Amino acid sequence: MRNKFDTFYLSSNKLDKEWVIVDVEGGTLGRVASKIAAILRGKNKANFQPNMDNGDYVVIINAGRVKVTGRKTQDKLYHKYTGFPGGINTTNFQDMMNAKPERALEIAVKSVLPKGRMGRQLYRNLHIYGGSEHPHIAQKPKQVVL
Repeated sequence: MRNKFDTFYLSSNKLDKEWVIVDVEGGTLGRVASKIAAILRGKNKANFQPNMDNGDYVVIINAGRVKVTGRKTQDKLYHKYTGFPGGINTTNFQDMMNAKPERALEIAVKSVLPKGRMGRQLYRNLHIYGGSEHPHIAQKPKQVVL
């Protein structure tokens, strides 16, 4: 019998990882990213532990239809630095969505996840698609409404 003061540690064979599909069409970029990061970490489960990866696998569809508020379509900038002098490349949100619609949501979710080994491990459980088609039908993902 367990004492009520004993610390509970979740063992790796008791993880219940599921596949979850999220449709982000019409959602706001930052709000959607924070909710997805919570699902990736497992904060929506009763057995959440901050030092373990007990979150779900997340498949995001319609990432190209996420929106931002205000003038962020022109004012929100993404920077990429090559490492060479004068090698900084800057693009705004509108150009990013035209070129790679998944990339803006990838950057937003990655920035909300924890930094370090745990964050990199959680980021591998994320799959983003710009349209409504995805190749993860065999995993039978359940639909989640944010």
